[in-house]
Amino acid sequence: MNGWLVAATVLLAAGFGPVVWGVATGPLERRVVAQNFGTSVVCLVMLLLSQAYVRPSYVDLALVLAVLGPAGTLVYARLLADDLGDDPPHANLLTVVAASAATVIVVAMCVATGPGRATVKLVLIGVLLVAGNVIASRALAGGFPGAGASTRD
Repeated sequence: MNGWLVAATVLLAAGFGPVVWGVATGPLERRVVAQNFGTSVVCLVMLLLSQAYVRPSYVDLALVLAVLGPAGTLVYARLLADDLGDDPPHANLLTVVAASAATVIVVAMCVATGPGRATVKLVLIGVLLVAGNVIASRALAGGFPGAGASTRD
């Protein structure tokens, strides 16, 4: 067992337990935020497992999940806008945790991988994870300030 596998196990145990609890119980706001956080956790676990088992194809799965995870959350935010509008969820702490974890894991993997195309793919996944999580969290919280304001008189 190597350090990458230990890190993946710890992240899966520490991150996915609260995700399952949040998705299975509580109000709609908590369930949607937990689903968003869950996609980030699974994506990071896939990255760590790719390094642990030396399987570059796992990085491709993480890339697909980094694109589709926030997109799925945005679909939920749009479809559930009326239900979430009364009391929008605020996931500022979870967004910071997910962005920080993504940054740490991607930087560590870039250092371990060395320069090359694989590093570029890892940086792209990191950017997609951080940006996607921030955008999806803002969309769940009611959008960006002034985005829905009309410019007409």
